[in-house]
Amino acid sequence: MQVYIMRHGDAAIQAASDSARPLTQKGKDDSVLMAKWLQARQPKIDTVLVSPYLRAEQTLQVMREELSLPAQAQIMEGLTPGGNADWVASQIRDYAFSGAKAVLVVSHLPLVGYLVSELCPHEAAPMFTTSTIACVEVDTEQMKCHLEWMLSPSQISLTQS
Repeated sequence: MQVYIMRHGDAAIQAASDSARPLTQKGKDDSVLMAKWLQARQPKIDTVLVSPYLRAEQTLQVMREELSLPAQAQIMEGLTPGGNADWVASQIRDYAFSGAKAVLVVSHLPLVGYLVSELCPHEAAPMFTTSTIACVEVDTEQMKCHLEWMLSPSQISLTQS
């Protein structure tokens, strides 16, 4: 099973609360760019987990314009910036054991980095710029995971120049 772990797009600094910060235009544009790149690889995403924070939900919303995703997403309270990576990794493993093919997770720093490290204990927690996606392969037979790739919008922009 593939797990696509994505940090939300660039968000406004000012808002009534951290959870209410909306995406900027750059955040929308970068998220669309990542969705187009991922769609070209034809992922078979059958499960979507998203933070309840506005910027994560908006990231998912703009990605839906370019990426084939299931109609329903599960809003997961544990996907907030201070979420527990061990608990989230356990939930993802449960999806793997129940037959999910690919899971998209849209969340925040520092959780996204800790989540990669929790799934792949031999990996240091990577730094995610906004809209970056990391792909972790979960092998349920061998009970192992490994980081397949990690890509940011600026890396795609460089390859398209």
